[in-house]
Amino acid sequence: MNYKSNLIQQFSERGYIHQATDIDALDALAAEHTIPTYIGFDCTADSLHVGSLVQIMMLRILQRCGHKPIVLMGGGTTKVGDPSGKDTARPLLSDQDIEINKNGIKSVFEKYLTFGDGPSDALMVDNADWLDSLHYVRFLRDYGPHFSINRMMGMESVKLRLEREQPLSFLEFNYAILQAYDFLELRRRYGCQLQMGGSDQWGNIVTGIDLTRRVDGQEIYGLTSPLITTSSGAKMGKSANGAIWLNDAKLSSFDFWQFWRNTEDSDVARFLGLFTELPMDEVRKLGALEGAEINQAKIILADEATRLCHGIDAAKRAKATAQTTFGDKGMSDGLHQVTINSAEAASLSVITALNMVGFAQSNGEARRLIRGGGAKVNDKAITDEDAMISLADFQDGKVKISAGKKRHALIILS
Repeated sequence: MNYKSNLIQQFSERGYIHQATDIDALDALAAEHTIPTYIGFDCTADSLHVGSLVQIMMLRILQRCGHKPIVLMGGGTTKVGDPSGKDTARPLLSDQDIEINKNGIKSVFEKYLTFGDGPSDALMVDNADWLDSLHYVRFLRDYGPHFSINRMMGMESVKLRLEREQPLSFLEFNYAILQAYDFLELRRRYGCQLQMGGSDQWGNIVTGIDLTRRVDGQEIYGLTSPLITTSSGAKMGKSANGAIWLNDAKLSSFDFWQFWRNTEDSDVARFLGLFTELPMDEVRKLGALEGAEINQAKIILADEATRLCHGIDAAKRAKATAQTTFGDKGMSDGLHQVTINSAEAASLSVITALNMVGFAQSNGEARRLIRGGGAKVNDKAITDEDAMISLADFQDGKVKISAGKKRHALIILS
């Protein structure tokens, strides 16, 4: 379908649209005006992971199309906890933890968006600025009449918990009300006209639109993206080794690059559209490659995604590391590294080494890895569960530890 605005056309072509409240009216508005648009991010961890990358890319594309992204930090709503998609209540965090997490998340957006005072420059705000100062009884009197318990009981986040006979606290039940109020407040303060989010946020977004229409008589819009899963059904954001974080301190650029390089063949075209800025003609051409040629498309996907998140130099280093590690069986310094002293090296077992680099979480897990033939030292398979790593195994002061074909790390002798 052809749209009037570059924004909605790109969203549609690249696969970002799942639902929208009035796509034609939104398209007409985007074709004529700059649209302040927000997505909210609760501060539940000190980084975002790949599971949030669709929303980040949507804000980036929105800005490149001349519109204004508003990044809403959930300093207030994090104290309540979003029940969407959760079987149990999220753990409550202290104000100090929320502040630490907020600072970590902020560093992610600085890589993808341009912040400033211009009409399309990004803005970052915290809903604690208005939620923390609400007077409870006055808030209930002013806004409570606009929320129907009948309708809220039908929201997916509530139905799911009740159907599974899992408790839903009154605290969590209030989350949708606070998110709805966020939209109203952002419309009043910054002229925000559009809220975007994942498909699990549809009920909360529509509630905010309804509240703003009832209270202020303003027409605003909502748009959600589809839940992104791999072809095998796995949820985006995690791998066998844990979350794919967007902060350097939590995940190396090499591991980030390798995550995208390992994309399933059938996901390459879709992920190139969602997670890179390559023209769609090129995306379609790369996605049509078959057999061994699809690996070149995966490398381009890894290069482009890593460039956006970590910079072009980090992307080049990660690619070079992969070529050295998997092509020449070498020991690239770009791999994850653990440093030990000579005393530790003198009594270093393979089991200890596997735990040390994070490829096993216990001695039992390390033994199973060895028994399964997945453990290697300097690319040589280890079959003896009691095997030791000698000082002679350290080549130029480093020894390579591998688990399977795709997990590699170096232990460095200090």
